[in-house]
Amino acid sequence: MKKNVLLTGLIVCFFACSNPSKTDDNTAKAEDTNTIEKPVSASANPDYDKGLELMAKSDCQGCHKINDASVGPAYADIANKYESNEANISLLANKIMKGGQGVWGQVPMAAHPTLAKEDAEQMVKYIMLLKGEKK
Repeated sequence: MKKNVLLTGLIVCFFACSNPSKTDDNTAKAEDTNTIEKPVSASANPDYDKGLELMAKSDCQGCHKINDASVGPAYADIANKYESNEANISLLANKIMKGGQGVWGQVPMAAHPTLAKEDAEQMVKYIMLLKGEKK
């Protein structure tokens, strides 16, 4: 049992640390299934741009995609599961910072303890703006 947990943790760390959406010169590659237009509801919302900027600097894309499940759930699926309110924003920000397991399957989410709470909340606000974007 301990070997399975250790192996799962190593696999998650590998995917979290790798960044297949970046090329060698650190420019982002476009992926058709995970590139969406800025939602109309987000066009005047500063949370979208702030959150997108923080997400681009993070390792999140190693396990998450916008519209497709990967190692972790799609951002659009997360947005569609949770109502966008202060309680859920705080709950999900804490999951980003502390990690978690069980809501979306048995693969644990890596913790990000050095991420500031305000930044984690901003990232969640960005994700919540993707509600209804699943294609």
